[in-house]
Amino acid sequence: MEQKIALIPGDGIGPEIVREAKKILDKVCEKYGHSFTYTELLLGGASIDVHGVPLTDETIEEAKKADAVLMGSIGGDAKTSPWYQLEPSKRPEAGLLKLRKSLNLFANLRPAYLYQELKEACPLKEEIIGDGFDMVIVRELTGGLYFGERKTIEENGVKKAIDTLTYNEKEIERIARKAFEIAGKRRKKVTSVDKANVLDSSRLWRSVVEEVAKEYPQITLEHMLVDNCAMQLVKNPGQFDVILTENMFGDILSDEASMVTGSIGMLSSASLNETSFGLYEPSHGSAPDIAGENKANPIATILSAAMMLRYSLNLDQEADAVEKAVQTVLTQGYRTPDIMSEGCTCVGTREMGDKIAEAID
Repeated sequence: MEQKIALIPGDGIGPEIVREAKKILDKVCEKYGHSFTYTELLLGGASIDVHGVPLTDETIEEAKKADAVLMGSIGGDAKTSPWYQLEPSKRPEAGLLKLRKSLNLFANLRPAYLYQELKEACPLKEEIIGDGFDMVIVRELTGGLYFGERKTIEENGVKKAIDTLTYNEKEIERIARKAFEIAGKRRKKVTSVDKANVLDSSRLWRSVVEEVAKEYPQITLEHMLVDNCAMQLVKNPGQFDVILTENMFGDILSDEASMVTGSIGMLSSASLNETSFGLYEPSHGSAPDIAGENKANPIATILSAAMMLRYSLNLDQEADAVEKAVQTVLTQGYRTPDIMSEGCTCVGTREMGDKIAEAID
């Protein structure tokens, strides 16, 4: 199979972790007889340094030509980087938001799974962890507060900032349907998270989700307020199967879920449109403090590449092989510094990539 993959190394540790993910994809091609061609694109701070903007129209068009996009991480240190002296619309993250919107990537999937080998890295007590947990957070990605009208004005000598949160029923319906479809292939439970006791947008959200649920009678639906969900994630994470929520709530909850797994360096993600096209990236940030030091955990990016194989390229066997290789290497006791525990062997970014590539054989 021949496929076109757009690679966006990004900023900070991005180039290092994308390099390791490409190493894994090359091994998959070698083992299974595929051919992937790669186009490297600039986004975020790397694009600002070259073009003066975080995303160019040319990058958008090149991304659209690919079968899928694999990305590292975007951004830098907000206190010291010159990128954050620019107006908000020209900062690194603005480029990522624009790319998601331009590619119509409305559905963000973030699995949160606790490897038994990493139970010691989980900050929760063992009686809370129990037999572990396995959930997917399905986050609406192109609407809500992050894409609403915003402005800062001055009234009577006092500065006032305004951010607008809007959703229409079509936006809610399509993300809800995606969540129910995913739940149908898992444990058949959807937890829809909102703030319906306060927000009109959440009341519409709840109403539309209930209508969509009627199409999936085999799926159990429950509603949960976002503050309660944040509490339940650290009180009883095993209760969740698929969490469905809007943009900002999903942003916050998925980061919380990542730390419950032991390290945000373990969490992959996929952002999908209404076709098989998707953008795949780790859930963590650019970690500029360790960039270039061979300390970054590449597993989240490697697992994102596995999601790309599964969701965009329809290569389930190959995705299974990558996920199994990650499991094998963890069972063998290899760890990057962020997930290191007593009795294990600490390895760097390159070495972890090498070990996982070897395990695919």
